[in-house]
Amino acid sequence: MSHCPFCQIIEGNLEASVIYEDDVCLAIVPLHAPYPESAVVFPKEHIDHFTDLPKDLANHVMGVGFEIGKKIMSMYSPGRVGMGVHGYGVAHAHFNVFPQNHPYDVVFRKMAYVKEGEVRFGFKNLPVPSREKMDEIAATLKIEK
Repeated sequence: MSHCPFCQIIEGNLEASVIYEDDVCLAIVPLHAPYPESAVVFPKEHIDHFTDLPKDLANHVMGVGFEIGKKIMSMYSPGRVGMGVHGYGVAHAHFNVFPQNHPYDVVFRKMAYVKEGEVRFGFKNLPVPSREKMDEIAATLKIEK
């Protein structure tokens, strides 16, 4: 889908720092990551909802995420590694893998801000790392097929 950023990456139209790639999925360092040493794993086929993935594909995507999670733990030594699917942000099924050093990290606390008396979440307070930094993280988290 031409408007989907993940599809644009798969088609080579957007730059990405690749951690892993095979015939059916891709893992990258996300551009707007609350925690720089994070990864997002997604199928190459455009499927909006994670629950619509065929079971084998969902298991494969999550298995790649699991391996990256082990690498995050060994390379960066966070307190925990969080993994999850929340279904928002990009309308293309994806699996988030991220370091956790605080219980609220699972809700991406760095994205929280208050506006008009309500807690909201967004990218506005997140720094965007340089492509060089993202490539460095991707190289550190590379896993083998």
